[in-house]
Amino acid sequence: MTDDLSAGERYPVGFAIFGLARTHRALAASMLREMGLFPGQEIMLMQLWDNDGQSQNALGRTLGLDHSTIAKSVKRMADAGLVTRARSTTDGRVTVVSLTDAGRALERRVDAMWARLEELTDAGATAEERAQFVALARKLELNLRADIGPLDC
Repeated sequence: MTDDLSAGERYPVGFAIFGLARTHRALAASMLREMGLFPGQEIMLMQLWDNDGQSQNALGRTLGLDHSTIAKSVKRMADAGLVTRARSTTDGRVTVVSLTDAGRALERRVDAMWARLEELTDAGATAEERAQFVALARKLELNLRADIGPLDC
């Protein structure tokens, strides 16, 4: 190890990802707070807007989250009146998550918030730079996912 290099200099990719993710999440959290949402809840809502009435397990697989993380998030969202939880009529072991009217009503606001976040994030980038960034980010994510299971975040 070289003592005259900072951690950011020794691990430039990791520190760049950390800084970008932290800043993006902080801005998103601020924007979501105005709607009464916590970070990550909007992603779960997006999945339900695309396909309402999913099992908690299906949401967990789609979002790459473990069972306990999904269960806590769904409970918090149910307590906030955004979703309902019910046992499946065909398999009592399965919990089905469905949108309420309040959950459905947030779709346009969340979509506008994500459009604004995207605009702020890639301001000044060319279409080619955006495509390169997305491709590289997906490649790096696949590298990391090869060594882990569902994320607990």
